[in-house]
Amino acid sequence: MAKGMKCALIGQAFMGKAHSNAYRQVSRFFDLPLQPEMHKIAARDGAALEPFAKAQGWAGWTTDWRSLADDPEVGMVDVSTPNHLHREMSLAMLKAGKHVACEKPLASTLEEAREMRDAARKAKASKTFVWFNYRRAPAIALAWQMLRKKRLGQIYHVRASYLQSWGMASTPMGWRFKKKHAGSGAHGDLNAHIVDLARFLLQEEIVEVHGAVARTFVKQRTWAETGKQARCDVDDAVLFLGSFAGGATASFEATRLAPGHLNDNTIEINGELGSLRWNLENLNELWLHEESERPGESGWRRISATDGANHPYADAWWPGGHIIGYEHTFTNQLADMMRVLARKKPIMPVADFADAYETQRVLEAALVSARERCAVPLSEIR
Repeated sequence: MAKGMKCALIGQAFMGKAHSNAYRQVSRFFDLPLQPEMHKIAARDGAALEPFAKAQGWAGWTTDWRSLADDPEVGMVDVSTPNHLHREMSLAMLKAGKHVACEKPLASTLEEAREMRDAARKAKASKTFVWFNYRRAPAIALAWQMLRKKRLGQIYHVRASYLQSWGMASTPMGWRFKKKHAGSGAHGDLNAHIVDLARFLLQEEIVEVHGAVARTFVKQRTWAETGKQARCDVDDAVLFLGSFAGGATASFEATRLAPGHLNDNTIEINGELGSLRWNLENLNELWLHEESERPGESGWRRISATDGANHPYADAWWPGGHIIGYEHTFTNQLADMMRVLARKKPIMPVADFADAYETQRVLEAALVSARERCAVPLSEIR
């Protein structure tokens, strides 16, 4: 029987539920060299915490997250809290010698992200992970493999967008609309994902942001609890252009004000030999166009990335054509995290704090570009 590692989770909201499901399911589907054990969950809402913990399968619970650092049984702590809490919690756990998994974006600000990266470098016995879970969709992992084989040849263009509609004017005030809690709005929440996907797929860094636009369209929102209005001080939408080290152009767009788009995360890559395209709302499908097809007969071809013999992660789930969903990307990532902790090779590279810091640099460069109305070389963002 594989050894176990006692894990703790901080946070019981949306991400707490998604992560809990992954911890509960991963050993039932993956044959792992190290098994995560659901040791304890911490959250501030004591009244809701005990029933949540019992429903989700956590053995213990506490309203004092700092106690996890002092618990000798805890091997890894998973931080799934609002962005402004990532730094303090992660630094405390690294200081205590724990492995740390953190939700994205890495932090509210570049300065905090840099401090987290540096602390991770110093904590040589600790591994760090960041939950860029869309890397773990089998179709994205397949695209990664195809790009390593140069199937598209030289890459010319990357265009990525993440469009949602939940942040319309009727949406009540919440922490995601306050800079002191979120750091930024759609930019840090959504552009973080697509910047990471682009960097991950190309295995190159963005070297310059050429221009950016940031807009806050909904200036005030109402707190549901009190009926009082408060000012929104984060972006509703950010669009920016950039270039990769290999010369490819890139465009990124994130918004929460796109009616008709629920969770529309799309990335397309164009190269000299063809193109790839993926959309989260159809996450099992990878679309491929190859220029080598006969003249007059070329077109986009749909690949259903559900065949365990040919597609990463798919062999852990169902027979070909039996699709998986959003929650499985978290389970797939947790499986890779356990492989790394057992000193085994993950199926796909896992973002650590240093990797996520590079994405945070790009996000910062875009905000500077929007504010200063100028191009920003990434060499200036440290």
